[in-house]
This record gives sequence, structure tokens and C-alpha cells, in this order.
Amino acid sequence: MKYLKELRQSLKNARQGLVHVFKTQSNFRFQVYATVVLLVLSFFLSLKAWEYIVIILLAVWVMVMEIINTVIEKFNDLLKPRFNHYSGLVKDIMAGAVLLTGLGAAVVGLIILLPHLVALTK
Repeated sequence: MKYLKELRQSLKNARQGLVHVFKTQSNFRFQVYATVVLLVLSFFLSLKAWEYIVIILLAVWVMVMEIINTVIEKFNDLLKPRFNHYSGLVKDIMAGAVLLTGLGAAVVGLIILLPHLVALTK
């Protein structure tokens, strides 16, 4: 019983964290909405199972990177008075990592979706 109570509390904490990121981070909200659009589009394009899996994994990967970026930003804000230059540099590097992840996901997504979209026009 104790395990279930701890698990329930952990899930509650995780949900609160996700809600906080969703409410405070516009990039995360954009990624969530883009994921919903992609999943709806994928459904109508009748993708193969492996294509769904890749698209879902990439979308989750980008959102997780945004969450990690948010955590690092919050942590750096705590240290800012002591490590001003490095704090900003770390934020920039992490933002670059999120950008690179998003661009990579977009390229792979296009490689998967484009043939299906072209097939619709024929």
C-alpha cells in the first residue's frame, strides 16, 4: 500500500511539473499543439506503424528537450548573481540543443510525411 501511495504522489508531482511547463513556456505549448496536429495528420495519411512510432518518439524527444532546457534555465536563474556570464552561456547552449533537436525532428518528419502528402495529390 505504501508503494501505491508513493507512486500516486510521484505521478501527481509529475503532472504538476508538466502543467507548470505548459502554462509558463510558450515553446512547449507550441510543441504540444504541433504534436497534436501531426498526430491528426498522420491518422488521415494512414501511416505505417513504424512511421507513427518514429513521429511520436521525435515529438516526445523535442518536448523532453524543452523541459530539460526549462529546468536548466530555472536552475541558472538561481545562480545568476554568482555566475552571470556562464549562466547566460549555458542557456544559449541549451537553447541551441533544443533548436537542433527540433530541426532534426522536422527533417525526419518531412521525410516520413512528404511521400504520403504527395500521394494524395496524384
